Amino acid sequence: MRIAVFGAGRMAEIRIEDMVKDPRITEIAVINRSPQPAEALKSKFGVTVLAEKDFKPEDFDSYVITTGTSHHATALDLVVGPKRKILCEKPIALELKDTDDVLERARIAGAEIQVGFQRRFDPPIAKAKQLIASGSVGTLYHLRFMSNDINPSSREFLAGSGGIFRDLHVHDFDLAEWLCDEPIAEVYASRRVREFQQYAEFEDGDVALIHATTESGVQISISGTRHDPRGHDVRFEIFGSKDSISAGFAPRTPLNLLDPGVALSTTPYTGFVDRFREAFREETKAYLEWISGNRENPCPPSSARSGICIAIACEISAREKRVVKVAEIRGS
Repeated sequence: MRIAVFGAGRMAEIRIEDMVKDPRITEIAVINRSPQPAEALKSKFGVTVLAEKDFKPEDFDSYVITTGTSHHATALDLVVGPKRKILCEKPIALELKDTDDVLERARIAGAEIQVGFQRRFDPPIAKAKQLIASGSVGTLYHLRFMSNDINPSSREFLAGSGGIFRDLHVHDFDLAEWLCDEPIAEVYASRRVREFQQYAEFEDGDVALIHATTESGVQISISGTRHDPRGHDVRFEIFGSKDSISAGFAPRTPLNLLDPGVALSTTPYTGFVDRFREAFREETKAYLEWISGNRENPCPPSSARSGICIAIACEISAREKRVVKVAEIRGS
């Protein structure tokens, strides 16, 4: 198989590092606006570097979009076509209309898109999904998500991030609906600037709190911070009528435990790549199985659209200080 990778940053390196080990792949070509990062990947992995003007989609079997979010739609326009399979990092676009435009073009062309929600592929999280689906947890009562970045965002990042709900918590929204196997129906959200004033410049927050309810009534609480002085911390707890389970609470979880008898590592997670490196590896593996025809699309684009809808509902809720039904956004 021949794979075209758009972008030459951190996510491109992660995808390429995993793909070059697969014997089914005969060539990986990197298409990037700046040649220097692409050449660095060529030196490290032996990939081909290709100028965008020289790119021909028919020369490749599949495509991986790892560029910045603002360039996703442009890259997708270059590769969407009949029976083509594409892996696109989340989100497809920051705005709902732009997302819908891309999905409609893909539908008309007959292209398929796998969205890069890597948390689904984290082994403990995947195990939690299996336990819920098997009935081992019983009736779901409450899900509690915690997502804490290690370092606050730069102004350059914030200018194109879309804010804490669309960038950070969209992962939690996706997991919540995936684990519960039903849509989130309504949200009540707040966000504040507690420490880092650059967030205020973009009408964003460095902390957020969300209460969500699914259509059947599962209660979901989601908290997030853009700074954790001890490390990168992403985990959740699930409470049901038959069991209570947790994922992400590991020896490297960055917590100062005050209760005796439990000791955590002195090497906490240093960022999302460190925390989810195995998940990215499993996700890339699933992508290759999908394009080889050996499994269904593990993360269809409807999940990306739903996440953006929930994020927009949270923004309205935080601004208007009210419960917002996600149906107000989904059908708009």
